[in-house]
Amino acid sequence: MNEKYDSREETEKHIEAVSQNMKVIIDELVTRIEKHDQSKLKEPEKSIFDEATSKLKALTYGSEEYSKQLKEMKPALDHHYKNNRHHPEHFKDGIEGMTLVDILELFCDWSAATHRHTNGDIGKSINHNADRFGYGVVLGKILANTAKEYKLGKNSQNAKWKDSNV
Repeated sequence: MNEKYDSREETEKHIEAVSQNMKVIIDELVTRIEKHDQSKLKEPEKSIFDEATSKLKALTYGSEEYSKQLKEMKPALDHHYKNNRHHPEHFKDGIEGMTLVDILELFCDWSAATHRHTNGDIGKSINHNADRFGYGVVLGKILANTAKEYKLGKNSQNAKWKDSNV
């Protein structure tokens, strides 16, 4: 009566289910790769980004001057946020309306953007955006860990959550 249970079949089913779930996410990420920021290549965004991109490059992300430049770009940004769900501004409840896939695309966007700025720094961006978008310690640390682990963004080796040693 005390037959030994063999978990192999149940484990193989679980592995297959995880694999299928990950493939759903991978398929969505591939779609995001193909469509990322395509709206910037068409009006009403393109002409405004043509004008502003070189100006933004010289500014510190999050600075008063940077914010002023964003205000001048409002028509393009409003259109961009409406058409690109990897921005918290796309959702009425901001970052809390996003999915994990949205967050992954957003993080990859932020990481790439650090290379557009002379003094870009992914750690500083993570911390600045925590205040801007209202996310907390857990997500902040996850983003910093991801930057360091995968070497994403300028100064990724120094990325840390605020004053922690992450």
